[in-house]
Amino acid sequence: MTALLSRYTAVPPKGKKKIPAELIGIQRGEAMLQLDLRSRQPIYEQLIEKIKELIITEVWRTDDQLPSVRALAQQLTINPNTIQKAYRELEREGFIYTVKGRGNFVAPIDITMHREKLAKIQEEIARLLAEAMYLGMTKEKLMHLVHQAAEQTGGEQQND
Repeated sequence: MTALLSRYTAVPPKGKKKIPAELIGIQRGEAMLQLDLRSRQPIYEQLIEKIKELIITEVWRTDDQLPSVRALAQQLTINPNTIQKAYRELEREGFIYTVKGRGNFVAPIDITMHREKLAKIQEEIARLLAEAMYLGMTKEKLMHLVHQAAEQTGGEQQND
């Protein structure tokens, strides 16, 4: 297991000198959680997306400990209830698990638990592909996007 991740620091996005007032981020090595306070998307949903991205791209690996609610709320200067809501949703979706008195950790991938979610994603992808092709996107461009996504997530894994 990883040591506590409470050593987060506020950092600007790459290539920027100052953090714009509407953007707040924290970093652990290369892991960056950046929230846009001006976005119409709720903060807890932004946080869920960023944490999922870190888990999917294996920046945070199975059994890595997530920052505590209190520490993350302090670093991001947002309400701890917002962090807790995001963590509860991530746990409900199977991305993290909680150990009483210890904290929140990245959950191991359990394919049987995710079968229903995978089916929904496949339906959504099929719908989006049909719409993209209707709007004129070529099969080659779609395949390029698939290969690009596979590279970003560390390769092609067979989960069927």
